[in-house]
Amino acid sequence: MEWLVENLGTIVVSAVLILIVALVIRKLIKDKKAGKHACGCDCGSCGCGCGSCSDHVTKKN
Repeated sequence: MEWLVENLGTIVVSAVLILIVALVIRKLIKDKKAGKHACGCDCGSCGCGCGSCSDHVTKKN
């Protein structure tokens, strides 16, 4: 019990960080299922002039 009390701050901070990471991963998975990309571009209307969306376009086709 003494160890738990001494390390309570570390445990709480770790739990909060784990929760944040889990929420970010959940959001990325949800966005991927919805067809959104992590790069933030709209690859459907992209002319691929910059080349950043070319990977997404080739994966769709």
